Amino acid sequence: MTTIEKESEQLEGLSDRYLLFNIDSTTYGLPLALALEILTIQSITRLPCVAPYIKGIVNLRGKVIPVLDIRAKLGLPEREYDDKTCIIVVDIHDMHIGLIVDTVSEVVTVPTDQIIPPPKNSASFVSSVSELENCVVLNLDFEAFFEADLELART
Repeated sequence: MTTIEKESEQLEGLSDRYLLFNIDSTTYGLPLALALEILTIQSITRLPCVAPYIKGIVNLRGKVIPVLDIRAKLGLPEREYDDKTCIIVVDIHDMHIGLIVDTVSEVVTVPTDQIIPPPKNSASFVSSVSELENCVVLNLDFEAFFEADLELART
């Protein structure tokens, strides 16, 4: 089996697993296959002339990655970072991006029959909704969520 086949098989095993995080009282889901690691909040170098939700860059073991605040991207008021604030490092189109979230809660397996389409008037970046133990989870489509940002990065 080639390395690519092994990686593909590993990703298939993650297809029904989600990393759950919170912004305010809302729980969001991120496909676990996108998550590379979770970091505690750290010093962020600010960048001039960028969107307010782009908080800057961090050095992650010699690799500089942009850091975006999900709360700000959603248009919610800022809040001070605390010891529960995390940076989820994700891989989107072979780009590593840090996502600042209020808290990370857990990794869950979501059976296909518990994933339903979002309501018609939902934001375009909500790919599906899941109900887990009386908690509604908004599963995000990060390509749609960062569509404009990804377009800028490609130019």
